[in-house]
Amino acid sequence: MGIFGIMGGTFDPIHFGHLILAEKAIEAFGLEKVVFVPAAIPPHKIGEVATSAINRLKMVELAIQSNPKFEVSAVELEREGPSYTIDTIRELKKMGYGTEAAFIMGFDSLLELHSWKDYQQLLEETKIITAFRPGYPIIKDEQEWPRPLRPYLNQILLLEAPLIEISSTWLRVELMYGRSIRYLVPDAVREFILENNLYHNF
Repeated sequence: MGIFGIMGGTFDPIHFGHLILAEKAIEAFGLEKVVFVPAAIPPHKIGEVATSAINRLKMVELAIQSNPKFEVSAVELEREGPSYTIDTIRELKKMGYGTEAAFIMGFDSLLELHSWKDYQQLLEETKIITAFRPGYPIIKDEQEWPRPLRPYLNQILLLEAPLIEISSTWLRVELMYGRSIRYLVPDAVREFILENNLYHNF
């Protein structure tokens, strides 16, 4: 059994930026699959999640339905209280997704990784796949990395991907003002949002 990818987030809503990153990670590193894991209450976003867990899960399901290498897991939604990435990764391994995992994350999140719970264990047990985001300088020298990450640089895989600067926060604002999000999210997701009047009163 090969290495599998994990992409976590609130997916509030999921958009093409998430899907491009996952697809390119599979291509670049030969991942067996990518498991999307919607977060219930991310510890760093308590009070900021705009949509119910059931709606966010449904949007992910709709977004990935045409890709056989994409899966979704409700493991964090079924867990009580804040969810921590290290616990999720260990649980997914126990559930048989694979023995080796790679966590896919944006570069801005990676630079904050040392503030996460048990980040050392996370880096010891898991590869990190990250892509430089627009607006962030490309790090070429080891000394430019945050000091806590330097011992684990062999665990960090840099991904070249066509990153598009879409954020879920910006999409929610667009929807709040009744603006179009066509070509920013999959059509099935857009239709679900409009049919259920999501984010209208965000």
